[in-house]
Amino acid sequence: MGVIIILFDFEKKIIQIKLIFYGPAMSGKTTSIKSLFKHYNKIKTLKSIENSLGRTLVFDFGVLEFKGMEWSLKFLIYSATGQDFYASTRTATLKGADGIIFVIDSNFEYLDRNKFSWKELNHFFGEDIYKIPTIIALNKYDLANVRKIKESDFISYEELKKFYKVFIKETIAINGFGIVESFKLIINSLFPNIIIKY
Repeated sequence: MGVIIILFDFEKKIIQIKLIFYGPAMSGKTTSIKSLFKHYNKIKTLKSIENSLGRTLVFDFGVLEFKGMEWSLKFLIYSATGQDFYASTRTATLKGADGIIFVIDSNFEYLDRNKFSWKELNHFFGEDIYKIPTIIALNKYDLANVRKIKESDFISYEELKKFYKVFIKETIAINGFGIVESFKLIINSLFPNIIIKY
């Protein structure tokens, strides 16, 4: 698959980064990306290819750009479909990813579904997955009266140590809790010496 192919346009002075929201169906990927774009008042620019039930067929896509004094950061942000019927589209969406936000449904009942999607992601990238800045977002963490997935339920300490940059975040996509913070962690992982006013 390759890894970290950040594009530099020296003529226009734009650094282009591809960020993917990935995870099983109904985990909250589309809601997460909508919360992110709403925070930056860009929700109207977000494009989605959905079926009649409002579920993502191929991907959601939008652009967030931050202008500096000389250079600008341009984020191409996708959410890959979680529906197995459209699984063949996920490889194309993942190609060239510079950062990944893996969205988990925190209901323990769906642990196996989450792990299957995680294994699929690892299969796509192979050993390169450990080089890509990654957020594991434990989404829907506001769920009441259900057993919630904990970090140790999902991923072992030994696997976490293999990553160059990996973070675990509790998120509530429906109200935006933890979403912008996850995005900032990806930016800071890719560009530790750049300060962006959010």
